[in-house]
Amino acid sequence: MVARTALVAAIVSRRALMGGVSPLMALALLSPGTAFAQQAGTPQATAIDAQANSPAPADQANESEIIVTGLRSSLQRNLDIKRTATGVVDAISAEDIGKFPDSNVAASLQRLPGVSIERSGARGEPTGITVRGFGGDFNTTLYDGRRISTAAGGRQIDFSTVGSDFIGGLSVFKTPDVALASSSIGATVNIQFPKPFDHPGFRTAISAAGSAQDRSGRIVPTIGALVSDTFANDTLGILSSFIYTKRDTDTNRVYVSGWPGGNFAPCQLAGSTASTCSPTTNATAPASDQRTLTGWFPQQYGAEQQRTKDERVDGRVALQWHPSNDVMVTLDNNFSRQTISTDVYGFGVWFNQGNLRNVKQDANGTAVSFTQTGTPTDFTAANNKQVLQTNQTGLNVKWDVNPKLTIEADGAYAKSWLNPGGVIEKSNGDIGYGGALGTNLGFDVTGNSNKSFPTISNYGPAGNAGGWADPSLIGSHVTVLQTQKNTDELKQFRGVATWKEGNLTLKAGGQYVDDTFHKQNASTFTNNFWQAYAGYGGPSGQGSGIAPLPSNLYRGSISLNNFIPGFSGSLPPSVLIYSPAAYQAYLSSLGNPQAQTIPGYNYGGGIKGFTGAFDQAIDPNSLRTIREKTWSLFFSAQIEAQVANMPLHIAVGLRNENTHLTSIGQGRQPTGITQSKADPTLLSVAFPVETQQVVGKNNYSFMLPTLDLRLEVTDKLQLRFDASRTLTRPGLDLLSPVLSIGNGQRVGALSGSGGNPMLKPYLADNYDLAAEWYYQRNSYLSVDFFLKNVSNFIVNGVTRQTVNGVIDPTTGQPAIFSISQSVNGPDATVRGVEIAWQQVFGDSGFGFQANATLVDTNKPYNAKDVSQSGFAVTGLANSANFVGFYDKNGFQFRTALNWRDEYLLGFSQNQNTGSYGAEPTFVNQSFQVDLTSSYDVTRNFSIFGEILNLNKNKQSTHGRFKNQMLDVFDYGRRFTLGARYRF
Repeated sequence: MVARTALVAAIVSRRALMGGVSPLMALALLSPGTAFAQQAGTPQATAIDAQANSPAPADQANESEIIVTGLRSSLQRNLDIKRTATGVVDAISAEDIGKFPDSNVAASLQRLPGVSIERSGARGEPTGITVRGFGGDFNTTLYDGRRISTAAGGRQIDFSTVGSDFIGGLSVFKTPDVALASSSIGATVNIQFPKPFDHPGFRTAISAAGSAQDRSGRIVPTIGALVSDTFANDTLGILSSFIYTKRDTDTNRVYVSGWPGGNFAPCQLAGSTASTCSPTTNATAPASDQRTLTGWFPQQYGAEQQRTKDERVDGRVALQWHPSNDVMVTLDNNFSRQTISTDVYGFGVWFNQGNLRNVKQDANGTAVSFTQTGTPTDFTAANNKQVLQTNQTGLNVKWDVNPKLTIEADGAYAKSWLNPGGVIEKSNGDIGYGGALGTNLGFDVTGNSNKSFPTISNYGPAGNAGGWADPSLIGSHVTVLQTQKNTDELKQFRGVATWKEGNLTLKAGGQYVDDTFHKQNASTFTNNFWQAYAGYGGPSGQGSGIAPLPSNLYRGSISLNNFIPGFSGSLPPSVLIYSPAAYQAYLSSLGNPQAQTIPGYNYGGGIKGFTGAFDQAIDPNSLRTIREKTWSLFFSAQIEAQVANMPLHIAVGLRNENTHLTSIGQGRQPTGITQSKADPTLLSVAFPVETQQVVGKNNYSFMLPTLDLRLEVTDKLQLRFDASRTLTRPGLDLLSPVLSIGNGQRVGALSGSGGNPMLKPYLADNYDLAAEWYYQRNSYLSVDFFLKNVSNFIVNGVTRQTVNGVIDPTTGQPAIFSISQSVNGPDATVRGVEIAWQQVFGDSGFGFQANATLVDTNKPYNAKDVSQSGFAVTGLANSANFVGFYDKNGFQFRTALNWRDEYLLGFSQNQNTGSYGAEPTFVNQSFQVDLTSSYDVTRNFSIFGEILNLNKNKQSTHGRFKNQMLDVFDYGRRFTLGARYRF
């Protein structure tokens, strides 16, 4: 074992010098066997140890004199982990991540079979992963075997907050290890960080790069440094690393905020001969006025440019004490802070189904053409800022009591903050014209969402296209401040004892996790200050608002010509650039409307307590505290046996999880609704001052068994069978015990949401049957068939109902709210196959990795089902990846091609106020090409470059039908050039 470790260290050291890896990566890889072995209790360590102690397969024995370095060495190590793992495990070593043409961890994971990524449309950044069709909360991400706190409100982490230069290795467990976790129906991702004793001695490394997105044109830096040393006769060690990363991205977006479903009246249709048209649900009205025709319409349409600055700081310190050969103590701290600031400039037009005329519907009922009289036009600007900060401290003690018994204890405390301190998350401005200047706007759908966006016509004040952005006609409308502040505090402890004797390995232990999540929202919706100067001013003739606004508020414009290259459709000429903070400051400078009469103030808007400052008020309905405590006990046994002279590896496990949930919120019911005189599309909901505490409790316990069989048919071919039960808990943000209705509403779009602390976790019975053929060194072909029977699916049902008997002033009838609430729904089966092929062509330097995943379900989405209980499995899509590479003589080049078919992302669109339940969001198929290259100038110095999204792939989404475009994001390409130095 010592000789092997020394040999591997020498090989990897050579690879680090010649392969062009990041120094931050190379330091973690100088002794990969030790690095993986010290990730206590992971199947990777077991896999590598097993490989070291088992006879080499015949093909490897015959080629033992061949020593490869660089990328090929890394691929061989990943192959060995996969081959000898107890269950279905895929791994990526740090060198792979350091050299992948990806901005973060999620982008690297998509190279693995069965793994796809979810992108942030505004930044184009991979923020999450989907494994075998299960995304988001279905996957658990661990740091060195520990859960991570996340203040976002779900179970998943945002992978754009994880600096890849800190990673020592990644492991994706597609079948569970009961000693680690069984709380992932998709997969468990374990992120492993380097430690000082991975390679004793002094090491330091630095890297620096500049990157630019083709539209923004701004060059922004990434700099990092790592220092590690061991001393006191190699009994003490310290590692410290730091990296600063910045990404600037200018993204063009065209959007429809939602396609609500509802009913049209015959008089609204094109060709109607009715003399009047008053759509109604009153059964006694004329037949032409009765809303009986099923259809969908766009709630709001617009375009905007988003200018995003993404800054991330990552820091890590790890201390290790090796008082004896049998004891290792590790104390570490991981810190990250991501700040995303986005300036947005755009326009938007609002539609109401009852006001549409000359409607043409396609065969599916989608309104593909219509007009609307009096349509207001809004020019929007926003400054959005989100800060997500996380800090985790952990202590691990591992004691080899004797050659057979090892005891490990691990504890950690972590806390995550969303928008700590005085951060204002969203500052929005809205100006424009309406009323007397409203236009008889035309709207036309010109094609499917993957290649076109809608066209609007007859735009401009009173239909004058030449005055589209005339400052003399533009007045104030609304201004909104919103801030969500969350914290997530997580305490955890895990203890495990391992007994090894002969062909038997036993593990037993327990785990305790205490997770406390706090949330609160504050906004100018709560106190209705957002409508203080609504109405657009004098030219629009609606009695309030300030027009014209000071000319010094405007800072130019953005052309909408050729806004989304490659897409058909027509937009107005431009959008205005202005600061929402300056706009708000100007309105505040007008004074206190309670102390003096201010022309343009919305005195009839039901606004109370406004004295000039746009202060936010906390929404009592948003206040919640969710505490979840989970106790787990686990036991596993691994047995090495023989069947017909074929080695058979058997692993059985059992994990019991017992969860206690307490959910506390503040509830209040609406007491009335008023319509704004300044803008008839705006509604204000009144509430009592007092709130009432609401408490919900839930307890549940589940037994989660596992079985893993691996049969070595020959020294090149092996078969696997795996069976397990896993669970996924509901997102913490879904467990509120109260019904929440916002103060600021729109006519025809009353909505609310409710939590459900009684939600049960998803349960899945999982089966894998795989064949793996390792036909030559560094090459293999595998096929894995999988089946998942999932029960207790959580669905976001939408019901239309009255609340507390309040009256809708626009109809005189009880107000109908679209209430969204999560409930446990039906069962579903997901099945599929993963095919992976890795081929290295001898010592030529050439090779490739290719994989494809095909998935299916017995519960696909049925677009024709307009019931409010519609259900489908989300995230399922066929996908394929291909990476071709050359790696020899210090030069490396890679081309990565990634394809994912259309898939159902989820339910509930931005505007989800329709009559047919939660409307879906589909992501259109995507194909992206990335390039990366590096060259070793000297033994210690290398340069590298990369181009991401070479083919300018765009992200687009649609609603129930393909021509119901929701979003098109064009985030362009990103270029990076940098250098690495290692000492």
